[in-house]
Amino acid sequence: MAVKIRLKRFGKIRAPYYRVVVADSRTKRDGRVIEEIGKYHPTEHPSLIEIDSERAQYWLGVGAQPTEQVAALLKLTGDWGKFSGEGSTENQVKQPEGKKAFVADEAKKPVLKPKAEKPAEAPAPAATESTDAEEAAPAADEAEKTES
Repeated sequence: MAVKIRLKRFGKIRAPYYRVVVADSRTKRDGRVIEEIGKYHPTEHPSLIEIDSERAQYWLGVGAQPTEQVAALLKLTGDWGKFSGEGSTENQVKQPEGKKAFVADEAKKPVLKPKAEKPAEAPAPAATESTDAEEAAPAADEAEKTES
């Protein structure tokens, strides 16, 4: 059985992303695969390339042939250099920069207006009624105990 390491396409029209897969050479491009060993997102900046180096080395060692596109990705990650002994074994994939923290411009006025505060209602009468009822309840309980 001829085994290839190739790309399996996902995504929408004009927004592709790929998985690096090991598959029989006779299967369809997006058909059944033996194993998924990585992913490739070319539309991100910089492109996202993640390949499981250990599994790529294994499949190259047992005779799987990479396609031209996958061979280029393996050269970037350094896996092809480790396998063949020629070229760089260093990972040359650029990592994406982190997002910058948002800093509000202090010179500009805020767009949102603060809410008008509602006048506070007097909760004191309600509180005194409940305390009177609470005080009356124990007195009533004591009266019932004495009667019985």
